[in-house]
Amino acid sequence: MAKVLNKLTPLTLKSIIKNAKEVGKANKEADGGGLYFIAEPNRSSWWRFDYRFKEKQKTLSVGTFPDISLAEARELRATLRNQVANGIDPSQQRKIEKICKNGGDSFETISREWWMHTKDKWTEGHANRTLTRLINDVFPFLGKSAINTITAAELLTTMRRIENRGAIETAHRTNQTCEAVFSYAIGTSRCDNNPAVAIKSVLKHAPPQKNFARLKDIDEIGNLLKNIDCYKGTFIIQSALKLMPLTFTRPNELASLEWEHIDLQKAMWIMPAHIKKQKKADKENPDNVHFVPLSRQALAILKDIHNLTGDGRYVFTSIRTSPGSKYERPITRESLLTAIRRMGYSKDEMTSHGFRGIASTQIREINKNKFSNDVIETQLAHKTGGKVQQAYDHAVYIPERIELMQWWADYLDTLKAN
Repeated sequence: MAKVLNKLTPLTLKSIIKNAKEVGKANKEADGGGLYFIAEPNRSSWWRFDYRFKEKQKTLSVGTFPDISLAEARELRATLRNQVANGIDPSQQRKIEKICKNGGDSFETISREWWMHTKDKWTEGHANRTLTRLINDVFPFLGKSAINTITAAELLTTMRRIENRGAIETAHRTNQTCEAVFSYAIGTSRCDNNPAVAIKSVLKHAPPQKNFARLKDIDEIGNLLKNIDCYKGTFIIQSALKLMPLTFTRPNELASLEWEHIDLQKAMWIMPAHIKKQKKADKENPDNVHFVPLSRQALAILKDIHNLTGDGRYVFTSIRTSPGSKYERPITRESLLTAIRRMGYSKDEMTSHGFRGIASTQIREINKNKFSNDVIETQLAHKTGGKVQQAYDHAVYIPERIELMQWWADYLDTLKAN
């Protein structure tokens, strides 16, 4: 049933304001469609608009009364509801308009506008890291410059500052971000050239990246599994550590695991495309989810922790929040790495990402002929073959992958027992 609109009248507004002053506390009345009026005894009255965007409840201030009349507030409500219906977040749209109004065509203004326009395509962590690089390394030097006046030499000087502190990879990533900002400015007719493209070839090259540290000796791997069983930290962190070698997913994927993605009946973790690392493939194949078959051992861990966090959103809820609370948040991948360090493993011995390398190596070495390379790579969520194969890999090899994950869990039990 549609919500009833236009419940308030000019007389109603006067009554609400009068009542607030007499009672001595705020008085609130809804007009329908998300719009409501608030009167406080010693402050101006104002309009607010409630709406849901991407399953999140949000509130936006519409203006004060009588500066914004009842009729004007309703017109604004219609505009805001239309924005939500067209996939536009009114809060973000207002921020963009404010930035553009205050900063003109400066590099910082357009960078923030580009970030607001793009960030919903990324994970929250990646979006925050991208903006942080700009704030720390670029805005102090180029932020106030008109974007169309920035030269390749000026941008290179900024990137050199990052290189000079030894952050070669960060310099490349920051320049890639700047390249995207300049491209956005060109596309919106506020810039004519892209200096980030011009300096790409003269940036320093980082040495070959080392693989994530991991244990290689079978006895040491078995001891690690025993140490996890004896871990003295929180039950939630211990449960995550136990599940990590059984699923060998990426640490951030495990840390942010949500109950809605777990099917305990079918013993399957169904990972949505937007959580996966392969962003390019996800854009081409929006339904390209990743399946993680759950072994009996993995199911036992999940059923055990379900008693604690099953009423909330996340499987591994941060100790700073409680399951189901308004501000619930999951543990972080850093908390998993910290737990590994607490167990006595240095950064050169083991990382949380190292469980993937252990699985990849041991499965191939111990069971060379049983599972094909395509099955193993697909379970690791690595790209295999061409675009057509990538589009369908999420749906193939399921029986083989179920067998693989159970074999691997049993093998880990053997290592631990021995």
